[in-house]
Amino acid sequence: MRIENGPRKPPHRARRNPAERLRDALIALAGGRATVIAHGEKSWASITFAGSRHQVELAFEGPEAVEAGELFITLLPDHEFALPGQLVADATVTAVDHRLDPPHMRVSCELLLLEES
Repeated sequence: MRIENGPRKPPHRARRNPAERLRDALIALAGGRATVIAHGEKSWASITFAGSRHQVELAFEGPEAVEAGELFITLLPDHEFALPGQLVADATVTAVDHRLDPPHMRVSCELLLLEES
């Protein structure tokens, strides 16, 4: 039996897919104050482009998170996402449910990602 000493290699981490990267980017845009509670993805194609349409629902819990959610709603449509191999062609807030007691907000959004060639 042979025992090796020395630094260990970190465990192999699978490549992250565009949906995972998109979720991370949305949470970052929300200042880390959001939780993804639903995410649907459908393939999308036109004559010249291929990609995917994403429907994402985010929850913002507490007064500071709700404030971050309000900023998120303002920033999302014009935000320049940096997703390797993907271009966010459209990002729209489709619904907002805002409650005061206790303070929380749910934001539904739809994004169209196109594959960069």
